[in-house]
Amino acid sequence: MSSPSLPKDQNAQVIERDGVITLKRIPVPQPSPTQVLVKIHFSGVCHTDLHATDGDWPLPRKTPVVGGHEGAGTVVAKGSLVDDSSLKIGDAVGIKWLNSSCLDCSFCVRGDESLCPRAELSGYTVDGTFQEYAVADAKHVARLLDGDKTDFAALAPVLCAGLTVYKGLKESGVRAGEQVVIVGAGGGLGSIAIQYARAMGLHVIAVDGGAEKGESCKKLGAASYVDFMTSKSVVEDVRTASGRERLGPHAVLLLAPSEGPFRQATEYVRAHGTVVLIAMPAGAKLTMPVFDTVVRMVTVKGSYVGSREDTAEAVEFFRRGLIHAPYKVVGMSELQGVFDAMKANKVVGRYVLDTSK
Repeated sequence: MSSPSLPKDQNAQVIERDGVITLKRIPVPQPSPTQVLVKIHFSGVCHTDLHATDGDWPLPRKTPVVGGHEGAGTVVAKGSLVDDSSLKIGDAVGIKWLNSSCLDCSFCVRGDESLCPRAELSGYTVDGTFQEYAVADAKHVARLLDGDKTDFAALAPVLCAGLTVYKGLKESGVRAGEQVVIVGAGGGLGSIAIQYARAMGLHVIAVDGGAEKGESCKKLGAASYVDFMTSKSVVEDVRTASGRERLGPHAVLLLAPSEGPFRQATEYVRAHGTVVLIAMPAGAKLTMPVFDTVVRMVTVKGSYVGSREDTAEAVEFFRRGLIHAPYKVVGMSELQGVFDAMKANKVVGRYVLDTSK
């Protein structure tokens, strides 16, 4: 079943080899029996998309592959096994990093679909959302708001940036009234992390570089800002910001795409605190003093995207009007410029591609 007059080809940003992404015409894909075809209205741009383009992760990537994994749009065609009780033509949906999983292994059964050994990843192992039309598993697309009520551009970043930081906050175990440091707070993930943290009743200490990012973080609700570009000691400044006793924050979310902050976090987190690793700088290593980590009972853990349940919860925050992350809409032809700004650490908030331009 499909909507009428679907085009045969479309514009897409295709990774053709490491470091090269090209805007070109490609065929519109057809959904398999268990998939839906989604008209992508907007697609957020994530730092993961830059890693995918550069090929600097130790994870095999399909080549060529259409990039992108934060696509918000409407269902325009369905596979033969997708009935109306599941999804209908015109439903508003989102395509995430986790494009599909087997739903049968022990990880999927307990709700850890992102750990599925047969998971497919949008914009990495299967074609993603930097195109006008994209396919995804019907059971894994995010259910958004009703079609004409959906702000697709604002919702697109929630599908990865929002979901990822919301999951990280859950994994940290931090509770309302406690403190969380968000490292990389002025960037795409960080700007949304501040929003989720504030909505969860947390006291946010933002860490990033530059006055512009500091101003943005405070407008979003950060209680204090540590500028690593001017700070003589980020560790001491974070401890000072944590209160009179200088015990340090209860948790740290590491979102910055560089190795240095990973080493600092275990120094300033409070005893019995938790450091959550989310960003994945290429080739980075994590080192920490074993004695200090043990006697202070510090927990260090990774957090990787989220489940279907996490997705529904993350979207619900948006639905309730609690998430208003800053974003800028640009045409799909401007993607390379967005990547250049990312590499120069000049991105404040999130860029969102209008796939029609």
